[in-house]
Amino acid sequence: MLEDRRCVLSRGYRRTCEREDDWACMNYELGKFDAKKNGKRQLEIDGDEEVCVRKLSKQSDDCERLDLTLTLFDISVSQADQSAKQHQAGDTSDSGSLIHQIGWDNSISCLSRCSRSDYGSIASLNRSFRSVIRSSELYRLRRENGVIEHWVYFSCRLIEWEAFDPNRRRWMRLPMMASNESFKCSDKESLAVGTQLLLFGKELMSHDMSHVMSPVIYKYCILTNTWSSGMRMNAPRCLFGSASLGEIAILAGGCDSDGNILSSAELYNSEKGTWKTLPSMHKPRKMCSAVFMDNKFYVIGGIGGSESKCLTCGEEFNLETNSWTEIPNMSPVRTGVAREFDVPATAEAPPLVAVVRNELYAADYADMELRKYEKERKIWVTVGGLPERAGSMNGWGLAFRACGDQLIVIGGPRAVGEGYIEVNSWVPTEGPPEWNVLAQKQSGNFVYNCAVMGC
Repeated sequence: MLEDRRCVLSRGYRRTCEREDDWACMNYELGKFDAKKNGKRQLEIDGDEEVCVRKLSKQSDDCERLDLTLTLFDISVSQADQSAKQHQAGDTSDSGSLIHQIGWDNSISCLSRCSRSDYGSIASLNRSFRSVIRSSELYRLRRENGVIEHWVYFSCRLIEWEAFDPNRRRWMRLPMMASNESFKCSDKESLAVGTQLLLFGKELMSHDMSHVMSPVIYKYCILTNTWSSGMRMNAPRCLFGSASLGEIAILAGGCDSDGNILSSAELYNSEKGTWKTLPSMHKPRKMCSAVFMDNKFYVIGGIGGSESKCLTCGEEFNLETNSWTEIPNMSPVRTGVAREFDVPATAEAPPLVAVVRNELYAADYADMELRKYEKERKIWVTVGGLPERAGSMNGWGLAFRACGDQLIVIGGPRAVGEGYIEVNSWVPTEGPPEWNVLAQKQSGNFVYNCAVMGC
């Protein structure tokens, strides 16, 4: 029985399955006690969904995680079987100390080094494992040990969200959001910070017999696999720039509910759930982008001024000195092929920028070029092209993100009606840009929102 269960878990790492996982890996109710099966705890699997995993990367750390997970599973299932025998004998105590053989601290250390794709299976073993998997302490320990896995979260159907694990090349669906219809039609910004995915927008609210669109924030937590709402920042805004670093994030600029362009900024701590007002930027700006680089926060481009023109400068926020510095010509203004016609500044997407290993890159959707920012000379240089299928509408609908040590481009074809997207990847340390297709799936070909969570 033990070997059979071990094979069920390990088989998922060796096979390719085209079916999409309905977030089985985060289903904390998978393991159930069934008295009809000799009183033993069975790991229930819905078809192949729990083991529906594409071929794992050949990297040594993935192999080590697999061995660790299987060993942990062996010990835990054996322990669970022993607990079931005790249950039959009248001992109803829970096997609550995780892995008895190695103790609590070592058990937690082992769990922190397992892939979080396996946490759903591990959580199904007993209540103690489930409680630990749903604890933020486990992810704090992962950060301390340098164990970080980056997953891409994106939406191609307004409020329907999916996640993609680039290591396992596995698609997963998030639960549906319980939002009203007006939220679907509002401008939305997304941000992944810590173990949370935040989605900012507006909803139609009733106040004193009147109906107004009010800012709202929806929060998805990977610990509970649920959405919630009700959180508010100090100065609600939309069309802002944002970026995260571990458990903190900074949001800067944007517009208030009256359409006024803001220079203010706030810092969000996802572990404490607090918002802190920061000093204001030198220039108000909306529709800007933001990144963390060299442990500093940068706001790039955007629209500002009395004539609502594109800003070419950027601003750097130093967390140690709590101050802003303006940087001229930091926005990746196009220098290549001229566009056939100009579009209003407000019709273009914010700059498509991302940071890998403290190097800043930009995607020029019009000229289909990839550029890199040379920090010493403070100039942009073209380093290659974008994937052929990186179609967009003035930059909208195309996702360009850093995902660990690689750049990720998610997009569909330029032609209308082709309902699928591709995930393309390039690792800058491996030479000139050569984009590899990590995955392709049937979906809408317009990416509304995208964020990368590393935890």
